[in-house]
Amino acid sequence: MMDALLLSRIQFGFVITFHILFPAFTIGLAHWLAFVEWRWLRTKDALWRDVYFFWLKIFAVSFGMGVVSGIVMSFQFGTNWAVLSERAGNILGPLLSYEVLTAFFLEATFLGVMLFGWRKVSDRLHFFATCMVALGTLISTFWIISANSWMQTPQGYTINARGWFMPADWWAIIFNPSFPYRLAHMVLAAFITTCLVIGGVSAWYLRRGVHLDAALRTLKYATAFAAIAVPLQILAGDLHGLNVGEHQPVKLAAIEGHWHEGEPGQGTPLVLVGFPDEAAERNDYEVSVPRLGGLILKHDWNGVIQPLTAVPREERPPVAPVFWSFRIMVGLGLLMLALAWLSLWAWRRGTLGGTRWLLDFWRLMSPTGFIALLAGWYVVEIGRQPYVVYGLLRTSEAVSPNIAAAAVMTSLVVYAMAYAVIFGAGIWYLRKLMLVGPVPQPPKDTRGGEKTPARPLSVPDEPVDAPAAQQALPDGGPR
Repeated sequence: MMDALLLSRIQFGFVITFHILFPAFTIGLAHWLAFVEWRWLRTKDALWRDVYFFWLKIFAVSFGMGVVSGIVMSFQFGTNWAVLSERAGNILGPLLSYEVLTAFFLEATFLGVMLFGWRKVSDRLHFFATCMVALGTLISTFWIISANSWMQTPQGYTINARGWFMPADWWAIIFNPSFPYRLAHMVLAAFITTCLVIGGVSAWYLRRGVHLDAALRTLKYATAFAAIAVPLQILAGDLHGLNVGEHQPVKLAAIEGHWHEGEPGQGTPLVLVGFPDEAAERNDYEVSVPRLGGLILKHDWNGVIQPLTAVPREERPPVAPVFWSFRIMVGLGLLMLALAWLSLWAWRRGTLGGTRWLLDFWRLMSPTGFIALLAGWYVVEIGRQPYVVYGLLRTSEAVSPNIAAAAVMTSLVVYAMAYAVIFGAGIWYLRKLMLVGPVPQPPKDTRGGEKTPARPLSVPDEPVDAPAAQQALPDGGPR
């Protein structure tokens, strides 16, 4: 029988899994829209305008679903995690309030102009609104990651007689030890996730033989960005790993499946695969490379990290989900790197839009940014267990007292049903928008008559497979 603590953890994990996907996507998509509108202003090429309004529709729906899923998060802190709210609220509350005061108000101010004001305002003012929305997504990320990072590596606080965390140094709280690394890692993950979706949709159009000019252009930009961002993400991940080893050594040991101290002078092996057995404190069917773990994690051929057995069992996180989530994230990252480099090679040869297996590779990889994002988030959140504020407040102590398991189960079922309906409809509509694609947009009315707002969420009336959307394939293109 599951108790209220376990159900509360499942519910929080369920809600955050849905929620994190949409803000991450809209962070990258807002910046893509700013870039596309800038290109249109510079070139006055109508194709850029068509691409902008197509992805604007995708952004609007995704942003709305992110807001809906985010509302539930705040309720859970009061209903399921009242002790956490009471003890850490003096620090987490202001950080989350800063996010509302700076990012949310900025986005709310300019989002309406961005979505509906194209016919109402000048082109430059509309571009400014797009940039402000993009900036708002970054500011929101700044405060959310700062709050979460403080829970991972807390500093700048005092604890009063009631056991409450009180702010002593806001600069130290905001810029806690893990914050810079996690912020860079998260922003790059959001950009790469969006890049893969854009590239995957573009490849899909090329394989279908529709919207060829727009698809080839956006695929080239997705290739160029991936070739830059993926190596940067690998570098950011390496720096983040060094930070984890310094401040959360038990989490790092779980990531690596490192159970026991090795022989002196032998370094730490890198466990490639294996099946962690927590009861026996070992990895079954382990495949490892001697010394490579120490070289990667300490940048030292003889480097060693703290093993899991250095702390009692009750101080260790669940090893298997952390171990495998990390390998899923890294494995997908290496595939992303291969995709970017192969696409650069094909682009250089002039065959990027006509290589069928490469286009299929893009299509296959289009959802992997979301998967890697979730895998990385699971590493972070499960890896800090059994603490909710690392080393200071255990998760079992943070749950609301006297909360009934039946009440948590009921709310979990209601959330699951509501999410199935809301997000099912949202994803269905996103699919419909993508089937239509970047259709030509009417020009702005400059005759001085009455201006009407744009309709960014409307789907064109013509059928999805309308002949007007079809374009002839170039010789040698995909069939």
